[in-house]
Parts: sequence; C-alpha cells; structure tokens
Amino acid sequence: MPDEKKLNAFLGTIVSDLGAANSAVLVRIGDRLGLYKAMTGAGPLDSTELAERTGTAERYVREWLANQAAGGYVSYDAATGRYELPDEHAMVLADEDSPALMIGGFDFTATFFADEDRILDAFRTGHGVGWHEHDPRLYPGCERFFRPLYNGSLVQSWIPALDGVADKLTAGARVADVGCGYGSSTLVLAEAFPNSTFVGFDYHDASIAAARKAAAQAGVADRVRFEVAGAKDFPGSYDLVCFFDSLHDMGDPVGAAAHVRDALAPDGTWLLVEPMAGDRTEDNLNPVGRVYYAGSVMLCTPSSLAQEVGLGLGNQVGEKRLAELLTQAGFGHVRRAAETPFNLILEVRP
Repeated sequence: MPDEKKLNAFLGTIVSDLGAANSAVLVRIGDRLGLYKAMTGAGPLDSTELAERTGTAERYVREWLANQAAGGYVSYDAATGRYELPDEHAMVLADEDSPALMIGGFDFTATFFADEDRILDAFRTGHGVGWHEHDPRLYPGCERFFRPLYNGSLVQSWIPALDGVADKLTAGARVADVGCGYGSSTLVLAEAFPNSTFVGFDYHDASIAAARKAAAQAGVADRVRFEVAGAKDFPGSYDLVCFFDSLHDMGDPVGAAAHVRDALAPDGTWLLVEPMAGDRTEDNLNPVGRVYYAGSVMLCTPSSLAQEVGLGLGNQVGEKRLAELLTQAGFGHVRRAAETPFNLILEVRP
C-alpha cells in the first residue's frame, strides 16, 4: 500500500509545478503586452484600469490578474478589488535596467516546448542538436536573460576580481569574447573601457549580425567588431579572453581551451564564467540546479553532442572537473575569482 502522506505531498508538488508551468505562458503574455510595465509604480489597479493603460481587453486582463495573484506575482486587495505589482517584483519582471531582471528566462521555457520533438528524437538516437537549430526565440531570449547579469556584475565585480586585468583594460588591451551571442557582454566591457579594443566571436551567423547592429547602435563600432568563428579557430592574440557560459556547450572544450592558451599574450588572462554548480550531483539538487539541468537537457548537452568530439559536459560541470579540463589543455593557474548564486567566475592563466 502506498504511504498516503508521501502520496499527498507529491501530489502537492505536482499541482505547484503544473501551476508554474501553465502560468509561464501568461508571464510571457504579460511581458509582451506590457502589463507588468504598466503596473510598475502605478499603485493599486483594477482590471479595467490596467486594460485601459495597455489597450487590451478587460475580460482577459481580469483573468490574467487573478492568475498572477494566485502565483504571488502581484498582490490583491479583496476589499478594493485592486491588484498591485510590488516594486521588488517589478525589478524582476519589468525593469530592463535591473540586475535582477529574470523575465528573459521565460523565453527559454517557450523554446523548450517548441523544440520538444527535436529533443525527443535526440533522446532516441543519441544525436546532438546544434545551437543554430533551435526555435529562433532562443537567441534574443538568451541575450535578455544574461544581459542584466553582465550589466550588474561584469565591470563592478568580475573584472576587479582578476589580478591586474582592470588596469590593463583601462590602459588599453586587446579582448576576445568567445561565444558572444548577441554581444551584450562584449558591449558592456567596451563601454566601460574605451581605450581597449574588442572582438566578439560566435559560430552562429544570425547572432553575429545582431551583435554588429547592437555595436553600431551603441556607438562603439570603431573599436568593437564581431566575427563568425569557432572556439577552436578564432584568430588573433589577446590580453584577455572571455567565455561567458559557453565552454560547457562545446563539443571539444579541451581543444577550445588549448586554442585559448595559444591565443593569450604571455601575461594574458582567461576570464571563464560557467554556471554555478557543485562537484557532485547531490550538490546541485536544488532550485537553481533544477533550472540548470533543464537547460542542460534541452540546450547545452545537445549542442555539445552535435559537434566534433561531443564530450557532452552539460552545464553543471563543477569547479573540480573544469580545473581538470583546463590542466589537460596546458593551464597551470585556475582560481575562483568570484561567484554569484548563478555563476562561477574563474581566473585562468598558463
């Protein structure tokens, strides 16, 4: 006979998960229609007022608000029938300049469902799925998810944690950003260090096109360029090479690391940023690990398996395994320079 307490506890977990999964599309709708932005700083609103502010149909807005209140995303005052988006929640859902913005993560969720059949086939065959093969919403969603982290931490915390690197960038250094995607990390650095020059590399040509457009809009195209190239063949010699959440996606991370070693100036530094993870599976059985393992199944592992070697690290590698790979590639210095709840920041040198 089943243990009734265990059964009921697990049913509660499932109901909670179903509520979160079913509501994810409503979060995206709230974002795309500007509902969260319209509620930001507006104080208590009823459904009619929010609909008028956003040019939407009140009847739909009424149901949406009730869903958001049930999930704790907005507060509800039963006495007045009004809803309010707390300032702290707006930082996560609506403020594009907030380092706590997480709304881009829901774009990942949308692409996961869109790519379900493709990953289903990969489970059966063991084949990979290239980064370029995913639903096209993935790429701007990825940029939007990671950009707040770079805005809030890269110049303020990560670069200062590297020995001597801030001074080099201030004086003028050559920097490569490998796996740059839409170029957010490259541009954050370029705007902070106007005496340095930057090259962003990515094998995904559509992302490089978007990065070039972003550089032109930011007014830094005179010292920032973006090129299509892979992690094992990007050209040039650099004082600083950066990999932001990209090494684990590569089929041959040791080969990529060896190429970085060759591309570094004699006193150069590799800034390696990877998802936060413990060295053992049991260290990662927590909410952050759950998010990351889902991404690893749907994106990171398939990407690696689609490439030569196909090591398939997954995104929960852990510092010990990373150090082993880096040593194998010829690096003698690996130091944890900084960390966040979501990222491990390593200083790597020959």
